[in-house]
Amino acid sequence: MNLKLGTRRSLMAMTQSRLVADELTARTGHEVELVGVTTEGDVSKANLAQIGGTGVFVNGLREKLLAGVVDFAVHSLKDLPTLPAEGIALAAVPPRDDPRDALCGAAKLADLRRGARIGTGSPRRMAQLRALRHDLDVVPIRGNADTRLRKVTDGEVDAVVLAYAGLTRIGRLEAVSEVLDPAQMLPAPGQGALAVECRADRVDLIAALATLDDDETRAAVTAERALLAALEAGCSAPVGAYAALEDRTLHLIGVVAGYDGERQIRMSESGHPEEAERLGRDLAARMLAEGADQLMGERTS
Repeated sequence: MNLKLGTRRSLMAMTQSRLVADELTARTGHEVELVGVTTEGDVSKANLAQIGGTGVFVNGLREKLLAGVVDFAVHSLKDLPTLPAEGIALAAVPPRDDPRDALCGAAKLADLRRGARIGTGSPRRMAQLRALRHDLDVVPIRGNADTRLRKVTDGEVDAVVLAYAGLTRIGRLEAVSEVLDPAQMLPAPGQGALAVECRADRVDLIAALATLDDDETRAAVTAERALLAALEAGCSAPVGAYAALEDRTLHLIGVVAGYDGERQIRMSESGHPEEAERLGRDLAARMLAEGADQLMGERTS
């Protein structure tokens, strides 16, 4: 069976899609052709929250899936909306890469000068950076990883924060000045993981793609995304989450940070990996009881 894989056209998206394609071929023998798709998030210059937030990098690919133009699609899982899409199946979540954030600049976070300009397009990163260093000037930026890194080289900003996994995939680890531990900055729910989707009526294809699925990764991201969904938040909200399996117990940590960095609600919950979704919902309920919804609603200019 020859398959068409839909992917965004960026270097990072094409690279991670090729990794999935090669692994699928190795496991099943199916040949895979990459088909580039331009999404709304790729062409718009506006901030993600202004153009719909979660889904702007995903919906274009899903439209091609439903129309039969491509057989399956690969997304960065952190871009995937938490609500199920009609007619679409999440067929596989491959093993996760490093979920941490990375600071790219001339110095580590603690060594940056007072008033240093840090660029990021993520409200989650903005809020947590301000909590760590109130004296920093955290500014919004857009663009792919190379574009953002160029802003550091050109002196437009002193540093940027990007996903470590993405920098690994495109071979830009030389730009990293510090890898930020989750104790400092919790990643986005699903960060470092990929999502493989196809049409829900393609039973044969779902079975083939299931060979890529990793139980441990799926349990972890299920808990993280359940937390995000229960908080009724998306990629434009300052929410971080990270779950990991240790001694057959799934440990989930979540944070909701005020946009100005003045206040954070950071909590954890543990349980059996088969109860990953309930784990996320329970942690969200505890965080909401502490006022998480108020923090998410206190956007500052």
